[in-house]
Amino acid sequence: MKVVTGAAGFIGSCMVGKLNAEGIENIAIVDDFSKTDRQNNWIHKKYALKIDREDFIGWFKDNAKQVDGVFHMGARSHTTEFDWNIFLKFNINYSKAIWKICAQYDIPLIYASSAATYGNGELGYDDSLASIPNLQPLNPYGRSKQEFDLWQLSQENKPKFWAGLKFFNVYGPNEYHKQRMASVILHAFEQIKEKGKVGLFKSYKDGYEDGKQLRDFVYVKDLLEVMYFLMTKQPQSDIYNVGTGQARSFYDLATNTFGAMNKQPNIEFIPMPEDIRDKYQYFTQAKIDKLRKVGYNKTFYSLEAGVKDYVQNYLINNLYY
Repeated sequence: MKVVTGAAGFIGSCMVGKLNAEGIENIAIVDDFSKTDRQNNWIHKKYALKIDREDFIGWFKDNAKQVDGVFHMGARSHTTEFDWNIFLKFNINYSKAIWKICAQYDIPLIYASSAATYGNGELGYDDSLASIPNLQPLNPYGRSKQEFDLWQLSQENKPKFWAGLKFFNVYGPNEYHKQRMASVILHAFEQIKEKGKVGLFKSYKDGYEDGKQLRDFVYVKDLLEVMYFLMTKQPQSDIYNVGTGQARSFYDLATNTFGAMNKQPNIEFIPMPEDIRDKYQYFTQAKIDKLRKVGYNKTFYSLEAGVKDYVQNYLINNLYY
């Protein structure tokens, strides 16, 4: 049996869909399923068990011998959340409990770290283990992911295979519920529908024009391929960047969203909220050499192809993956 935590959320629900597409239905899905705004993410998926996240650790301790792989995607992912106790509970202690059970029973584990651990990027975006202790995240979310990475690397007892994945800027279907934390593509699509224009943040850093801040935008379908590859092949256990390796601007993203909707670009530049100005990343770009070296050779979606697929095959008709 496979386990997917965060199965009602964005990446987790898509992972359940990927497993279903591969013919796998013996899945335990784990999350807080009381949130009705996420119901369409999971209600039509095929699975064996649905477990509330508060009950999962107890269930896992009692049923670990049934499990042959865990995709731990569940987390508090709000980068604007500043209550450390929430991150301590869901992103650190919960993950430690899962790790310990996987280590005890030799269960392969793939878990979500984050590119937020890289902070402002002054140390680069190298996923070598030697660089990890030096990273300085800019917000509590990034810090929580960093602390778990450091904790697990210090453990003598490890699962038979494990992979921590530093996802870069992920976009794609099943993120409708994320509101402020949804991808800029979803926000752009909704703004174009409602107002016929898109607002991009002004720049507050020398060397970057308004809207020309750069991100490594990665389509969620690529994440699913990477995770399925790692769980199936179980190469070197490690922490891996998951991004395209090519930074693109928000301006490019917006113009491609207009194009996918068959509309002419209409972009305005708006002030960045003050609560994120000093924590804002102006450039991210994944170094993915390590992932390539262990045999992952699939081509990532370009921004153009990913935006087109997302807009035309999901957003326009409000469809789910």
